[in-house]
Amino acid sequence: MMETVKLPWQSIGHLLRDTSGRVPDRTLLVFEGETISYGAADARSNRIANVLKGLGLAHGDRVAVMMPNGIDFPLIWLALAKAGLVLVPVNTEYQQHDLQYILTDSAAAAAIVHVDYLSRIDSIRSSLPALRNLLVAGGAGESSFERAVDAASDRYTIYGVDEAALLNIQYTSGTTGFPKGCMLTHRYWMLIAHYGKNALQLRPDDVHFNAQPFYYMDGMWNLVLCMMAEISLVLVRRFSVSAFWQVIVENKVTFFYCLGTMPVMLMNRAPDEYERIHKVRAVSCSGIVPEMHAQFEARFGCPWREAYGTTESGTETMVPFADLACVGTGSLGLPLPSKEARIVDPSGQTVKAGEIGEFTSRGEPIMLGYWNNPEATAETIRDGWFYSGDLGYMDEGGQFHIAGRTKDMVRRAGENISAAEVEGVLVAHDKVTLAAVIPVPDPVRGEEAKAYIVLKDGETRDTVPPQSILDFAKSRLAAFKVPRYLEYVASLPLTPSERVEKHKLVKSRIDQRTGSYDATVREWLR
Repeated sequence: MMETVKLPWQSIGHLLRDTSGRVPDRTLLVFEGETISYGAADARSNRIANVLKGLGLAHGDRVAVMMPNGIDFPLIWLALAKAGLVLVPVNTEYQQHDLQYILTDSAAAAAIVHVDYLSRIDSIRSSLPALRNLLVAGGAGESSFERAVDAASDRYTIYGVDEAALLNIQYTSGTTGFPKGCMLTHRYWMLIAHYGKNALQLRPDDVHFNAQPFYYMDGMWNLVLCMMAEISLVLVRRFSVSAFWQVIVENKVTFFYCLGTMPVMLMNRAPDEYERIHKVRAVSCSGIVPEMHAQFEARFGCPWREAYGTTESGTETMVPFADLACVGTGSLGLPLPSKEARIVDPSGQTVKAGEIGEFTSRGEPIMLGYWNNPEATAETIRDGWFYSGDLGYMDEGGQFHIAGRTKDMVRRAGENISAAEVEGVLVAHDKVTLAAVIPVPDPVRGEEAKAYIVLKDGETRDTVPPQSILDFAKSRLAAFKVPRYLEYVASLPLTPSERVEKHKLVKSRIDQRTGSYDATVREWLR
């Protein structure tokens, strides 16, 4: 039977207030030598909440935040939690195309934008009628966001906010079209943190580390986990292979969460003095490469355990740290106590152990649904079951394994890239008739995107250099969405309904990159 967790806090704002009351002087956040205590974080987030409420924002209003990693972004999120407002986190790589969609779809009433990204917002401001307030951070002058926060009261009364309140609209790429906004509540975040804290058996002397951008979900649930355990979270500007273990050692980090591409990159660099003198006792990772699992543990001297989940459903399964037999098996472990999982065939019937089907689950945490998209919600959550789009199987011991994806997307270094979104940009090029994007296996990033391009009549790769198409895409998409490989073809295989049959583009027994233009080396591959 699935357990129901009764949380001791009404909301994330109440959690911060409770913790800061007990350990006001303990460090909550560390960033590049700067620290802020629980008490100071509570007071600062109160000031931010007062600034936002002073704009006339009401409970449930959406606030887009486009900020780099640092102490400010987490405090803004905590302030939104206190004020009953909804965060729309914005990827700092987004360009006009991405921004236009996210801000329009969410109908953000306000945006907090770092000055470094302001020109991107300004270029589309006139087409965003819902955006009534634009606050600029990181700038100078009387109108700066920081100046307004400094002048605000450090007292704030939380009202009308409980665990069921919407806190985030977290955009994630779907199978087709533009990203979909997952509606995530206070309870969603607290449940992920609750189970993570229990699995890691956190102690008062633990120090956590997060290298992922805070506009992703990882930084947020890790922050809540730290508040529950009353410990510190170390943030960095970005993941750095060369500086990773030095930062871990200098900050006395004892555990961290990462994506499977990170340890692969760390393995591909020369050993240094820091990677074996650290105090890390546990690593939670999504997407551990089974063939390298034992190598990670042997080289870095600490256990690595898999945690599987999605933005829609939070954590699904975890492997206990005591499970030594899991190493190298690719096991995702067992479902959380608050969840039930199964593998089903296309008709929704549970398949036998060992048979591949779609991973589905029910229980908590789970999103409320997709913002402004009831059709997609109904397709993804059916009869109470969440259909992940991931293919997998359950072994004889009841543990789950992932075997691929049903989704039409590319998973590049932890990023979900909607093939349809990229194709939509490519065909907007005035020399392109048709485009299809597929994933290409990559030993470091997991997958890279490859685009097949059909040029308009009379055009060739000489008249339309491939780099010109990629530059066109880069001006409209975040850099991680731009395909690395591009191949010109005379036509694409189509179904009777004019859909590209992408499975026919996969070349059996031939390197998928052969005959492509590689944007990294800027050469055609033979």
